[in-house]
Amino acid sequence: MSIFNRIKNILAKPEPPKAQRSILQLGPGDAVEVSLVTYQITGRTNNRQRNAVVLTLQDGNTIRYLHIEEREQVVYALYEPIDGRLDEPDEVPTTIEMEDRTYYMEEQYSGMVLVTGKTPFMQAGEQYVWQYQSDDYKLLRIEWQNGRFMLYEGEKVIPGDVQVLRGT
Repeated sequence: MSIFNRIKNILAKPEPPKAQRSILQLGPGDAVEVSLVTYQITGRTNNRQRNAVVLTLQDGNTIRYLHIEEREQVVYALYEPIDGRLDEPDEVPTTIEMEDRTYYMEEQYSGMVLVTGKTPFMQAGEQYVWQYQSDDYKLLRIEWQNGRFMLYEGEKVIPGDVQVLRGT
């Protein structure tokens, strides 16, 4: 190696560090630990209008959904799918009673979503969401897209219980 190359290497600016991706940019191939359970991310549903994402998580045969929304602070909720059925999006009630627990509607919204990987809805489009909470802080989430309903039951997760393990 010549002296000029050595001087050039000494004076060259170092590469800037790669910017870390935010929690909202995680996707299939990454891994996340939620409440001491490690999950592989297999799908991602992104609602840009709300700055929110729902990650499809898999641990063996167990599939869960991590809802992440950035508001004043990042809010997390972990859901699992439940059996249930509704007929029309216009007929979603404001109060739902299931298994001796009453859920009250907190929020209703719609927006365009983008999907990546394995998700309950395999194509992008307009999605309607209803979010409920019970008096004992259990959560219920209803999604409707392309004529299909999905129901989820879950609970809030504190930010300290979510650790990101990068896969890609």
